[in-house]
Amino acid sequence: MSEIKIKKLNENAIIPTRATNGSAGLDLYACLDSSETILPSETKLIKTGIAISIEKDFVAYVYARSGLAVKKGITLANCVGVIDSDYRGEVCVALHNISKEAYEVKNGERIAQLVIQKVEYPTIIETENLDETKRGEGGFGSTG
Repeated sequence: MSEIKIKKLNENAIIPTRATNGSAGLDLYACLDSSETILPSETKLIKTGIAISIEKDFVAYVYARSGLAVKKGITLANCVGVIDSDYRGEVCVALHNISKEAYEVKNGERIAQLVIQKVEYPTIIETENLDETKRGEGGFGSTG
């Protein structure tokens, strides 16, 4: 079983938690001195007040909270954040407002979720030819 070590960088930071025993993601919480308003079409970097250490061969992904995205139009600017196993800085979340109304992020609010997954490190081989498949070079919309 892998481990995540979490360091509070701010005494008011909240350690990530699972909403239920079956939750794949850990909720990440905003760590703010005062609330932050995100205007429509605006992106803001929101601090969590924590740094993490995950084992090599693992990666931490930051995903949007579906309820926040669907109900309030607040999602991630980069769709999915990637935290490499050798990063030790503060975990921050780039929140983007796709709604038509301003949104106020409050201190201690659940703003995203953190999912830890095993990662493979394949050997990269440059080649002149790739194996043939039925689909071949068929791109967007080629399968129906």
